[in-house]
Amino acid sequence: MEVIYNLIPGMIFFGLVFVGVLIWAIRKGQYEDMEGDGNRILMDDDEPSSSGKGSTKRVKRPGLNYPDED
Repeated sequence: MEVIYNLIPGMIFFGLVFVGVLIWAIRKGQYEDMEGDGNRILMDDDEPSSSGKGSTKRVKRPGLNYPDED
């Protein structure tokens, strides 16, 4: 019975840690694009990339998903 008195606070602590990690992931945008990676694998890459003059590319910020550009 004494063991359960130590396990309950420990499990509450781990539960709060997991809730904190979930909130952190939501704020960082981890769940914004749920279908992007699954659809990106099906897209063809047959077109050559336009790296010549006049190419307008968006500046990619770390941590964001751009499913229309690879």
